[in-house]
Amino acid sequence: MDNKILEIFIPGPAGRLEAKYYKSKKVTSPIALILHPHPQYGGTMNNKVVVETFNSFMENDFSVCRVNFRGVGKSDGEFDNGQGELADAAAALDWLERENFDNSQCWVSGFSFGSLIAMQLLMRRPEINRFIAISPQPNVYDFSFLSPCPSSGLMLYGKKDELVPIEFIRDLDNKLKAQKGIKVDFQAVADANHFFSKSEINLNKYLQKYIQKETSLY
Repeated sequence: MDNKILEIFIPGPAGRLEAKYYKSKKVTSPIALILHPHPQYGGTMNNKVVVETFNSFMENDFSVCRVNFRGVGKSDGEFDNGQGELADAAAALDWLERENFDNSQCWVSGFSFGSLIAMQLLMRRPEINRFIAISPQPNVYDFSFLSPCPSSGLMLYGKKDELVPIEFIRDLDNKLKAQKGIKVDFQAVADANHFFSKSEINLNKYLQKYIQKETSLY
């Protein structure tokens, strides 16, 4: 795995989007797009959880991209309350698919606010096979649009999440379990808070296990 992680700029609806991209040498490699936390609370593509997720996909031979939403880092534009960020994510996925037209799988992942955008993108893009949502916030954002959820995936949260009461996670879990034809795994990481502070090793274990299990199906 000696390919370099490239700093690139992707054409977006509000101008250029700054991104980091790793291209797998494997023909028909799966692809993954990683989305960061809320831009108005310091969220960027260099967030530790986002980077850990990016590395987990890279280590499993994905072509993977993490992107700064509009107005973050060197990306053009300004925050747009989720609508513009969803358009940014769609543009990034378009680019990633053009670069890897022969991909075997298409994944999307997001952390906190990024998990909301990832799930909204999932609903609009039928080619997405799997998702990983890290620290979703169903107490803040309405996830009722996941009816039905079109793909199986992983919801990963910290047992000590200080921002999301556990009953909201359980309620979302129960709603998705009732749906047929998909399987959404809800996994609680012991001793982890919302930001997975000092829990990066545990996070990596959960990510690696799920990615390896699901890519073995293809």
